[in-house]
This record gives sequence, structure tokens and C-alpha cells, in this order.
Amino acid sequence: MPTPADYLALAHAERDIVVLQRLAQCPYPFVWQALAANPHTPPVALQELSTARDSVWNDNRLLRLLAEHPGANPLVLRAVLDAVAAKLEEGERPYAAVLALAGRLELQADEVRKLGNLRGASARLRHLLGRRLSIRI
Repeated sequence: MPTPADYLALAHAERDIVVLQRLAQCPYPFVWQALAANPHTPPVALQELSTARDSVWNDNRLLRLLAEHPGANPLVLRAVLDAVAAKLEEGERPYAAVLALAGRLELQADEVRKLGNLRGASARLRHLLGRRLSIRI
């Protein structure tokens, strides 16, 4: 019977798409984060992870990792954008994920800019978001 450590080791090092997709259904948030950091994780698994929830800290870190993932396609990024918007509306502060999304050229600047108008957005986030969006090419 595999242990949580076994799942974590697989999530860090695995390259097989089928295995990575199965790991996305694992109940451990540290495995989700390892998958989100693994550059071989396929977009289907990344999209599934965008709806995974555990705790404020784990959720916000996962969303940041997903927003930064090099294999995140526009569909995944929009799912992350929606999840981040929901967190902000709840009064949470996924600020690192917001700023990571601002750096993604696959998303329109106006889509990301709207995050700064949501309930959980601070003045500092709005300022940093504006700066990040202004330097996009």
C-alpha cells in the first residue's frame, strides 16, 4: 500500500501523463502542490487541481503554482482566474496567484485587472497589479 510519501515522490519526479493525472485525484494537498510544480503535469490534471481545496494557505499556494506552470494553457489559466476571483470575493488574499496571472500573456490584461476590483483586493495589490500589467509586452 503506497504511503503519502510515495505519492509525493511520484508527484515530484513522474513524467508519465497517466500517472500524473491519477495523482491529481490524491487527497493530499502537498501532492497537489508537487504536481503543480512538476513541469510534466498535463493541462488536464492542472485544470482538475484548480478546483482542489484544503486550507487558505495551501489553496493560495496551489493557485500560485498553477498560475506559474509552464504547461498551463488558456483553459487552465481561466480556471485559475475563476478560482482566484472566488477566493477574493470570499475575502481571502491569493495575491501571489493574482500577480502570477498578471504575468501570463495568454490572458487578456483586462481579465486580470478585474481581480483588483474584487472585495479581497487591497490597495497594495491593485498597485502591484497595475505595475505588473503595465510592463507586459
